[in-house]
Amino acid sequence: MDLLTHFLVPYIILTAVKSKNKLAGAFGGISPDFDTIFVAWIGILSPNLFIFSHRGITHSFIFGFVTSTIFLYVISRKQVNEFIGNIIKRDITVKFTYTTIAIAYFGVLTHLLLDYLTTLGIPLFFPFSITRYALNLYQSLDLITIILAAIVMLIIYMKINYKYKKAAMAIFMIILISFGGLRAYEKINILDDETPTLNGNYNQVALYPTSNIFVWDVVKSNSQNSSYIVSQYNGWSNQESNIQTFYTPSVENGNYSAGLNAIKIADTLPVVKQFKWNSYYTIVNARYDSTKWDVTYSDIINSYTANNLTVTVP
Repeated sequence: MDLLTHFLVPYIILTAVKSKNKLAGAFGGISPDFDTIFVAWIGILSPNLFIFSHRGITHSFIFGFVTSTIFLYVISRKQVNEFIGNIIKRDITVKFTYTTIAIAYFGVLTHLLLDYLTTLGIPLFFPFSITRYALNLYQSLDLITIILAAIVMLIIYMKINYKYKKAAMAIFMIILISFGGLRAYEKINILDDETPTLNGNYNQVALYPTSNIFVWDVVKSNSQNSSYIVSQYNGWSNQESNIQTFYTPSVENGNYSAGLNAIKIADTLPVVKQFKWNSYYTIVNARYDSTKWDVTYSDIINSYTANNLTVTVP
């Protein structure tokens, strides 16, 4: 989800329960996404540390708490608080207490929940596991949600009657929950339609959202994850299109066993591990070229990787 929504959701919930520390919750809600400034460069410079990236280390239960606590401490300092307040012409005073630390962590939990609803996922249980968890109801950034969040933020910022601010916040939450419910309903219906079509080697089906709320990427796979059927399904018209089949691994211009060995070596490289961590479904092709193997990794649907990655193995 976007930064504005991550600010608004805890802010609105805490406003509803009449908390005096709603800003602490809102700041906690946005704190994990400051990994793009303070953490992500580590993963870029050292692919072996790919957990230090956006939606990496700060998007876990343990380090989310560490992140929100540090963020709250910094923004509660008088110099920082006054500097930001003078820029935006608003009082954003927050205190650094046990209570506000807990409320800031509540903001983190709402952040993790919202990002869990999206594609790519988050490593909730890091450092015990780097597995990402995702419900795949939204794309990571949803244009409609961003626009609505921006409008509500503007209304909150404006010096107008508070009842209009409350109304805007309530409408935003109703729309956000309704859209989530609609997406969940669509996904369940399509899964119900697609599951009976599984046959032969294909025994698994997964759905991923697109920018169109009614259109989903459908991936059918076998138990070995060596064969995939990818298509798009329109839940509004109940039509399937753009059907493609992929097989992995594949070997060209060389001995098959030697190609598999080249892939095995390539899989140990940090850049490959990073690619796979950001990829939904990775397919790999090894192509022999005179004295070396070019091993290419691709994702069969749109993800957060580059289009493909090619590494060379002697």
